[in-house]
Amino acid sequence: MYVLKENRRKRKKRELWCKHWLLLRKSYSHTSLINELRITPKDFNNYLRMNENTYLHLLSLVTPLIKRQDTILRNAITPHERLTATLRFLATRTSYECLKFSTIISPQALSAIIPETCEAIYKVLHKDYLKKTAKFLYKSRLL
Repeated sequence: MYVLKENRRKRKKRELWCKHWLLLRKSYSHTSLINELRITPKDFNNYLRMNENTYLHLLSLVTPLIKRQDTILRNAITPHERLTATLRFLATRTSYECLKFSTIISPQALSAIIPETCEAIYKVLHKDYLKKTAKFLYKSRLL
């Protein structure tokens, strides 16, 4: 009996499953910055490497593929946040570890979000914007 009580006392205090500042995504995220950048189109273009109309069109195309449902435990990362994090990653070629500070998204989540979003972008754009090579067209005619 005494041993059981000692073991209970020695248990390590559990840590939070999420860092406190990551819970404040709505306040500190880059999405607030993007709302401010919309006032100056040149800055918006510099930040995301596209104009606002192109961004909104791309967002409308990929939203059905990247939208996630909220749970009881936490709110899902919005398609807007997912797309902007991906575009910043592609534009800056920075690591997930550095990107976490501007996006307020954990590196583990970014490592899942960015490939998923890139795949969604490819799915919605490849038919209209990627040209097939002459070699591919020649082979497809032979088949």
